[in-house]
This record gives sequence, C-alpha cells and structure tokens, in this order.
Amino acid sequence: TSGASSNSDSSTAVESMEDNPDGGCHIYRYGYDKTALSVVEGILEVNIIQMTSIQRTESQAENSLVDFVVTCQGSLPTDVCTVVSDPTCQVSKSMVCDPVAITDECSLTIRRAFEEPGTYCINITLGDDTSQALASALISVNGGEST
Repeated sequence: TSGASSNSDSSTAVESMEDNPDGGCHIYRYGYDKTALSVVEGILEVNIIQMTSIQRTESQAENSLVDFVVTCQGSLPTDVCTVVSDPTCQVSKSMVCDPVAITDECSLTIRRAFEEPGTYCINITLGDDTSQALASALISVNGGEST
C-alpha cells in the first residue's frame, strides 16, 4: 500500500510497504525530517605516566598498594574503573569503579590494592556521559614493590 500525507509545513511524506520473498516486510519512508545534533569532544586519550608502590609496615603487609598516576586529553572524566586481570589480560580478577571530580586539567592518582605478589594486567578506563578511553599496563607486584 502507499499513501500520502502532509503536515503543517506543507512537506509531503510518502510511506510504502512491500512483501519480501524471505517473509519479512520492509517499510520505506520518504520526506523531510528536522533534528538537532550536538557534537561533543569526548575523552580522547588516557596515559598511565607513573606507578608507585606504597611502603607499608610488616603488620600491614597483607595487601600491596600501588598508586597509578593517570592523565588524559579531551573532556574531563566523571568516573574511573580499574580492572585487574591475569598477565594475559584474559581472566578478570577484580573490578573497581569510583566517581572522580576533576575541575581543571586531567590528572589523577588511583590507589589499588593487590592481595598477593604476581604479575597483573591493569586496565584503567576513564569515562563521562558520552565517551570512554582506556589505558593498559602489565605490573609486577612483589610483596610491597612493583615494577
């Protein structure tokens, strides 16, 4: 079937339907449409620029703490997620997400705990309402020291 209709701005829209041999139905619409687009910059790049082990006393040695200094370019993130995986980056061991409040330039320090020595794959994702960006690194945690 086909039909014509007009709206208040005198533009004409035509709609047609046809049966397909595969049993489906396609609808074709022709006419005018009006919309508004907003172009956003988004988070363009994330870099892990420094990893520092936090020295702890022997009584606190059950978890190794590592600070990651992260920078980004583009819009400012509103949240950060850290995924800790095995050295192949295939099997996830833990994931932590936190809101962040960055007001000027994109630079933040993220502190994460590691339960035991070993080699880990770290994925740090910065995100906002419209974009996400990811940085990855391999880290070796050796009882309070990391490389």
